[in-house]
Amino acid sequence: MSILTEREKRSKAPLSPWKNKNPNGKVKKAKVIPGVASLNGRWGYLYVAPFVTMFLIFGLAPVIYSVFISFYHWDPLGGSTFNGVNNFITLVHDSDFWLAIRNTFSIWALSTFPQMIMAIGLAAILRNSRLKGKSFWRTIFLVPNITSVIAITIVFGQLFGRDFGIINDIIGMFGLHHIDFIENVFAAHVQIATMITWRWIGYNTLIFLASMLAIPEELYESASVDGATKWQQFRFVTLPSLKNTITFVLIVGTIGGLQVFAEPQQLASDGGSSHQFLTLTLFLYNQAFVNNKYGYAAAIGIMITFIVLIISLINFLVTRKLANDGTR
Repeated sequence: MSILTEREKRSKAPLSPWKNKNPNGKVKKAKVIPGVASLNGRWGYLYVAPFVTMFLIFGLAPVIYSVFISFYHWDPLGGSTFNGVNNFITLVHDSDFWLAIRNTFSIWALSTFPQMIMAIGLAAILRNSRLKGKSFWRTIFLVPNITSVIAITIVFGQLFGRDFGIINDIIGMFGLHHIDFIENVFAAHVQIATMITWRWIGYNTLIFLASMLAIPEELYESASVDGATKWQQFRFVTLPSLKNTITFVLIVGTIGGLQVFAEPQQLASDGGSSHQFLTLTLFLYNQAFVNNKYGYAAAIGIMITFIVLIISLINFLVTRKLANDGTR
């Protein structure tokens, strides 16, 4: 009797604190979800196929081919000769390459930091609740961004003209000598930086404005109750809240600053008499399409990629450090 009782206990399922939703053990049929059948199967690959195809053909394939021809003395109309890393060795010892790096970073510094400061200030003005015509001003700020680079270069070329430019006319009114914004290296960089700033300041202003509008209004009300002035609210409430946005704009501006091409190319396609307009991308363009050194130009492109990766890594480390400091 005791043996039968023990066997019956063993045959029973162990007790569980969880409620059995299917006590009879029946298998439920899958519920049919009404809708487009293609969304429930493998048809999703069909929707991403155009992007993947375009990326492979026009994105990944040119990069791989550029890496390949960078190790060759490549002639599109004739034979190609393998020369190993000679293109990279020649590039490292090329003084024009280092001059292009210096010019590129000089233009980047003169355009990025003043542009960021002015964009934050303009965004703070557009955020003012008493400002009239907000939609008009927010729209008009995007006009420079959609204007042709050639048109911008022509207009600013007239403004910064050595003999009859408006800027030099204003300088002459104060009894100062005219500045040659073409031959003077620093003045030439200021001219290009001004064009870049005018073109992109509206875009960055709207980015900062969107970030400012996301700041809770309660923070400003609490600061106002504590007796904080408008400047103190901007300094201790607005700016700390814009930390991530500032980092984003700085990263995007850095990547874009290393790719400056159209403005200097329109002012002096050969880089200028003393190569004061020679940037990295203009240097690459001249080597490929003027000197027909395609393998050498591919090596320049790879070096630009490494420079961008290094700068992006530095920005990433700085961003992570700032984020960690902000969570303490």
